[in-house]
Amino acid sequence: MVKDRVGPAARGATTIADRVVAKIAAQAAREALEAVPEGGSAPHASVVVHRDVARVSVSLELDYPSDIGRRCGAVRGRVRRRVEELAGIEVHEVAVHVERLHSARTAHHRERGRLA
Repeated sequence: MVKDRVGPAARGATTIADRVVAKIAAQAAREALEAVPEGGSAPHASVVVHRDVARVSVSLELDYPSDIGRRCGAVRGRVRRRVEELAGIEVHEVAVHVERLHSARTAHHRERGRLA
């Protein structure tokens, strides 16, 4: 007697929690930036996944001066690639929010007790 084999799609499903995808996105943003500005915070991300499609929001801080558009574009590309590679989830949107710019001049004045 030969039993019918169940195909892989019928055996079950793998679900990846939004918070896991958010951690992947935040790490990818850190990789794209290469360094956190002195006195700054590491990037953080939030994610909404619906039917294997993700919308990602990344908040980060950058050095000033820098090419903000180029750096945000690099973050968007890296986050999209890494989430798709590691989680197998299609990314339709990556919104990048620059929360703060860090200037070496401002940091120097802050150390001396004043801001310019």
